[in-house]
Parts: sequence; C-alpha cells; structure tokens
Amino acid sequence: MSLQIDETTKTIRDYYNADVETEWTRIANRPEFLLTNRMFNRYIKAGDTVLDIGGGPGRYSLELAKKGCDVTLFDLSPENTKFGAKQAELQGMALKTVTGDARLVDELVSGQFDHILLMGPMYHLLEEPDRIKAVNAALKLLKPSGIIYVSFINMIAGIIYYAKYAPEAIIIPNETEYQERLLAQKSYSGDAFTKAFFIAQSEILPFMSQFPLEKLHLFGQEGILSPNESNIMSQPPEVINAWLDLCEQLWDREDVLSWAEHLMYVGRLR
Repeated sequence: MSLQIDETTKTIRDYYNADVETEWTRIANRPEFLLTNRMFNRYIKAGDTVLDIGGGPGRYSLELAKKGCDVTLFDLSPENTKFGAKQAELQGMALKTVTGDARLVDELVSGQFDHILLMGPMYHLLEEPDRIKAVNAALKLLKPSGIIYVSFINMIAGIIYYAKYAPEAIIIPNETEYQERLLAQKSYSGDAFTKAFFIAQSEILPFMSQFPLEKLHLFGQEGILSPNESNIMSQPPEVINAWLDLCEQLWDREDVLSWAEHLMYVGRLR
C-alpha cells in the first residue's frame, strides 16, 4: 500500500530536504538534546533495538548507536536519511536508514523494537486522524512492554520563540490566528516555520489515552531552560549541569511544563 503524497507533506519534505545541515546542528548541545538523552538513558540500554521515526538527519539515532544500540533511522526526507547514513559511516557506526511517511512505517519497516522514538511526525501531521494513524503504525512495531517516546510542539513554543528571537512578531497580522488559538487554549495547525502542529498542553494526555499505553512520563524536553537558554548554556559546565539536574528533578511537575517548547510523552505498551 502506498500513501499519495499531498501538497502539505511535499512542502514539509521539501523544507527538510533543503537544509539538512541546519537541522543537524539545531539541537546539538542544547537543553532539548541533553535532557532528552537523559530520559533515554533511564530506559534505553546497549544492545536494545531502536526505531527513530521522523529522526531527521539522525542526531539522536547516532547518539544511541554510539551507546551500542541497534538503530534504524526512518524519515520523510531522503536528504535527511542520506545524511544520517553518511555520518554513521564517517563515525564508523552501524545505522540502518529508511525513507518514508510515518503513517506507513509499519509497511516499510520490518521487525519489532524495544524502543520507538516518534519525535517529528507529531510536529507536522496537521489532522488528528493522521496523528492517530502514525502512532498506531509505530505501535505495531513495538515489542510487548516496549517503550514509545512521542514528542509534540508545545502551544506556548511560538510565544517563547517571539520573546527570544522576534519580539516584533507579536504584531504581525499573519500571526493572529496562532495567538487567538493560544488564548482560547486550543491547538493550532497551519503555517509556522513550515506547515506545523502546535498542541495545547491539556490535549496531550487525552490524545495519548486512546492507545494501549501505560504513561511513564510527560516532560518538557527543554525543562525550564528554554526562555533563558542562551544565558544558561554560556555558563561554565558545572553551572550548566546543575541546571540540567534541576530540570530532571522537576520533570514530572505539570506546573512547569509550559516553560518548554517541546513536550514528550513516554509510555510503555500494555
């Protein structure tokens, strides 16, 4: 079975094909990457099988391969998977790569995995039935009692971005729809850095509750650091690590989730 590529999917694929290097460097040594790997380290061990769906050019895939995991990188962008394969070759690591749509991952990848990362598709599947399809497709490849890690763009992420990098965006007319949805405590699908889906924090657990999963965590991938990231990450290593330690201690606190741009649901297959 094949899925007819629509204009939105083509736009997203073309966006990532056009600038692989930017996506490769975007999270390097940033709180999002460092804290997410701390979460992975709690559960993912050397020798485990991992499927990284929507893993872009493979930053997380390669980190897990380096740890001794058997990793498959799956992404919509052929340029991303090509780049990931090349990086693995340069670093002398084994990495399997597959290009395709997350909604069809169960038809394009074979085998069963101890862990599945679903960290890109929820950013770009604009309609809920497609998000449901992507999660169900991933779960078909997850071993019994395996763990899935599902990332979302937090609705507040746009405001955090405005405040850090583009304060003038608050008065740009084409940002009105996003702001109206934010004020109404609703999710937003539409134009952003490309076609993107921003989820209201209150909608994540109801969405994930329809799947046969035991919730282990819902945490902010940047912790509380996103609004002041550049200041924190310019500090000496011992200061940075102290902040990362504090974020880890606050992980499951619902009252601080709104500080993060990305939220991750971690669940075990029942």
